[in-house]
Amino acid sequence: MTWTVYILQCRDGRLYTGSTTDPQRRLAEHRAGQGGRFTRAFGAGDILYTEDYPTRGEAVAREEQLKAWSRAKKLALVTGDLGALKRA
Repeated sequence: MTWTVYILQCRDGRLYTGSTTDPQRRLAEHRAGQGGRFTRAFGAGDILYTEDYPTRGEAVAREEQLKAWSRAKKLALVTGDLGALKRA
């Protein structure tokens, strides 16, 4: 089973980071108000970025790492701007 770490953009532009084994199901849950409190409060938009990991432990570790990043650094990752990623 593959675990996916994702960055989702909320309807108001905020970024949410999570992990799951089924990104499309999880997105549907977020949109239905059954996701985390954050997406219930700010509304789920689209998944902007994903990374796959072979174990839940690796996915959770990466999720925690990304959650600690600034918005600018997350957006640099999403857009693939390696220069900005290194500066952020």
